[in-house]
Amino acid sequence: MARDDLIQTTGKVDRILGGGRYEITLESGQTVTAQLSGRMRRFRIRVIPGDRVQVGLSPYDPSHGFITFRLREGQTGPT
Repeated sequence: MARDDLIQTTGKVDRILGGGRYEITLESGQTVTAQLSGRMRRFRIRVIPGDRVQVGLSPYDPSHGFITFRLREGQTGPT
């Protein structure tokens, strides 16, 4: 699936699950599981519980997604 096909939303990392997956609570209150995108793994960007992240959700199964960006304090989205 192409990166442009994903539904972009933001959320907060609640906990780290096994196998490189994270449990994330979205701004809408929905809880999803997500894994790091390949680019974030490639550049070794660390994500810990409490971080605000941008998540790309699959339009076919919105309970799973990819973490595409880690937001800084006070940041609303990537530039």
